[in-house]
Amino acid sequence: MLKSLLIANRGEIACRIIRTARAMGLRTIAVYSDADSNALHVRQADAAVHIGPSPARESYLVGDKIIAAAKATGAEAVHPGYGFLSENADFAEAVIAAGLVWVGPKPDSIRAMGLKDAAKARMIAAGVPVTPGYLGEDQSPERLQAEAGAIGYPVLIKAVAGGGGKGMRRVESAADFADALASCKREAASSFGDDRVLLEKYILSPRHIEVQVFGDTHGNVVHLFERDCSLQRRHQKVIEEAPAPGMDGDTRAAICAAAVRAAKAVDYVGAGTIEFIADASEGLRADRIWFMEMNTRLQVEHPVTEEITGVDLVEWQLRVASGEPLPRRQEELSINGWAVEARLYAEDPAKGFLPSVGRLEHFRVGGYRIESGIVEGGAISPFYDPMIAKLVAAAPTREEAIADLQGMCATCDVWPIRTNAGFLAKLLDAPPFQAGQIDTGFIAREQDRLVAKPELSADALDAALCLLYPAEEARTLASSGFRLNAQPNLGVRLLIDDAPVEAELPQDVFPHANNAARAIPLNTGVVKFHQGYAFSVQPWAFRSQGLGTAADGALLAPMPGRVTAVDVTPGAHVAKGQRLVTLEAMKMEHALTAPFDGTIAELPVTAGGQVTEGTLLVRVEKAA
Repeated sequence: MLKSLLIANRGEIACRIIRTARAMGLRTIAVYSDADSNALHVRQADAAVHIGPSPARESYLVGDKIIAAAKATGAEAVHPGYGFLSENADFAEAVIAAGLVWVGPKPDSIRAMGLKDAAKARMIAAGVPVTPGYLGEDQSPERLQAEAGAIGYPVLIKAVAGGGGKGMRRVESAADFADALASCKREAASSFGDDRVLLEKYILSPRHIEVQVFGDTHGNVVHLFERDCSLQRRHQKVIEEAPAPGMDGDTRAAICAAAVRAAKAVDYVGAGTIEFIADASEGLRADRIWFMEMNTRLQVEHPVTEEITGVDLVEWQLRVASGEPLPRRQEELSINGWAVEARLYAEDPAKGFLPSVGRLEHFRVGGYRIESGIVEGGAISPFYDPMIAKLVAAAPTREEAIADLQGMCATCDVWPIRTNAGFLAKLLDAPPFQAGQIDTGFIAREQDRLVAKPELSADALDAALCLLYPAEEARTLASSGFRLNAQPNLGVRLLIDDAPVEAELPQDVFPHANNAARAIPLNTGVVKFHQGYAFSVQPWAFRSQGLGTAADGALLAPMPGRVTAVDVTPGAHVAKGQRLVTLEAMKMEHALTAPFDGTIAELPVTAGGQVTEGTLLVRVEKAA
């Protein structure tokens, strides 16, 4: 068994690996960038090595620095986690060449599955069903558009070297293809250094089903059953569960057998995931499920598989990397209960899911299993993925697991960072999800309803008022409104999330003014947490004297980032909703659109330029 391990990653997955490695008696070494100098994974490891500036391309993506750190600290092995260099075959080879143990699949296996077009060709040869599409070498826009027309719209453009939803676009018609292709290629080049794409037929009632596979160096390959990851937004998974609802025994046997064939076709070693797309228009059927791609690493959603099988997948990775055979045979693996996972992100659903950066001054969440790389007082950096934590619930039945997770999300209290906790709670409570009747388009169809922030309930407002107006102050307000033979006037003017509200102080809460739950005081008011949302409640006297919003036509950078496209010129006439500038930040593209019909009055940015938060990107002058 290995004695020491360097984790070539950060955040929650680094903390997750450290936990298992330490339990197995391994010495752990972390690496960190400038932004992560005080990060949780750095504090948890036995040793830590600084590897460069905050941008990932100068630190976590520099393989030579990571290998040097491993050798300098006497590490025997390198675990890549997920993301960053986890599916980089050249890095895996360099690790092995340096005399270190690579905790992952063989470099040749990574290459075989890393390029989606080659992987599909290999799967066809192995007898694994694949979706119709175009995998050709001709990458000219004209050829790609012609192939899309031959496949039939809607089609899916996917980066050949892609993953995690990056470089992927659904295209509804020929008129939309050119713009979608250009955006997809830009994002693919930025994320993977490779702008090649493939095309797939878009399945109209798709469910995303994936199978966890595991191989060892002794020729054994097993599956650990399936996960359903159909609740997605922009091809990014939001909620995952295991097993898949509606999966019958015959279909499970067929899809899991296909996954094992796929893994064996590339001589697979370690943890991997075979991803399938299912046409669920008539329920899950073995003849309506097709191979999409293989992820040659541990997945973000691996905890739900661990919960239903009782297996520690990181422990299996370390044992297999040490040369041991798989701890269990296929017949020794079974499904027990149900597990559901939600990804808690620092983002604001009400503002187009824009990432929220800054310090987590208040962070309270409880429940069955929480995987996080950040604690209260830590910071959400603009340099990396904005996931705060993975919230996991497990129970004997699907209904119980969903209810438990919904409760975790609804009672997740975070400030001042904005999160998607309320959005997740709504998703879990949605009747179609409760019934297992969802597909990958569910969030897009229901987005307006799901992102709408609810009003603060009367009880929740009363609790906030208890903190805002303590007992003595409340009595003063009451006496100032005294009238003979009438109730005292307890009306107050408030700002709730900067919107004016008329409220009345409840007389019966005065004796309990200091017992308000799930609320925190601010210098100018209080924050009340309710249904997964944070509500700022302030007296009217503290109303903002700020500069206004985009209503004046000035569009500012919502966060630091790089301008990837400028679609207008000064003086151009634009229509409301027209795309003006595209900003790349937090590894995603964000399109800024015209707030109304008008003319481009100012355009101080150019494509390729870096901007800081609050920078003026474009100003639109309203049409007369």
